[in-house]
Amino acid sequence: MSMNDREKAFENKYAHDEELKFRATARRNKLLGLWAAEKLGKAGDEADAYAKEVVVADLEEAGHEDVFRKIRRDFDAAGVDQSDHQIRRTMEELLAVAAEQVAKD
Repeated sequence: MSMNDREKAFENKYAHDEELKFRATARRNKLLGLWAAEKLGKAGDEADAYAKEVVVADLEEAGHEDVFRKIRRDFDAAGVDQSDHQIRRTMEELLAVAAEQVAKD
């Protein structure tokens, strides 16, 4: 295997890993949105629409703070009793679930 072949294989693996990471984050955001929607008393189409808002919120800036801020703001406005720690823990737990789901796709 030549150096070019190894380099190409590494680039392909990196691109694949980044794609999986992106898909897992998007899936996590949808799951998180559905979780938050339930806490906010939303169901059905309203819950799905809220989950899409959470997915879109992640496009505001790099990292996960934009998603956290949206949920924190919405919970505060609705009087939902969830601590920052609980929200962040749920984000981490759902990322693990999402990564597992994406790996099976």
